[in-house]
Amino acid sequence: MRPLTEEESKTFFEKLSKYIGRNIVHLVDRPDGNYCFRLHKERVYYVSESIMRRATSVGRDLLISLGVCFGKFTKTRKFKLHITALDYLAQYAKHKVWIKPNGEMSFLYGNHVLKAHVGRITENTPEHQGVVIYSMADVPLGFGVTARNTIDIRKLQPTDIVVFHQADVGEYLRDEDSMF
Repeated sequence: MRPLTEEESKTFFEKLSKYIGRNIVHLVDRPDGNYCFRLHKERVYYVSESIMRRATSVGRDLLISLGVCFGKFTKTRKFKLHITALDYLAQYAKHKVWIKPNGEMSFLYGNHVLKAHVGRITENTPEHQGVVIYSMADVPLGFGVTARNTIDIRKLQPTDIVVFHQADVGEYLRDEDSMF
């Protein structure tokens, strides 16, 4: 467990800012204590400093996890957000998409969001912007990247892709062997 290097921090925060923008500040500067991001076995964890200090007494080879896993670095040093970060992404997301009940299962099986499934979308959402996907009952289901901006989405056919799938809560069941 170690702090992120400057290059790792840059890559990580660029990816995170696609979803929550400047709200990253709210993750680090919290009124209930100091929190930080730490790297352990190529995974980035979000943990309170008090728990992190206690974990230093555990050997690196014995430490499995610490705090909330936000994602991991690939072999090519790109960062991939995991579904375990959804609670924080949903809390601070700048752009959101709500999908109709008939599109929820399709999304939860790992498919992209089609225009026919979109119930609402945040105004002025740009193209290739990270968005959090919600059900119509305001339950966060996952996250993705927009295929078009809000104005272009209105002109699309019902079968056109609006949001590219990145992760969804169905991954807990589909990929439970490889997630941690």
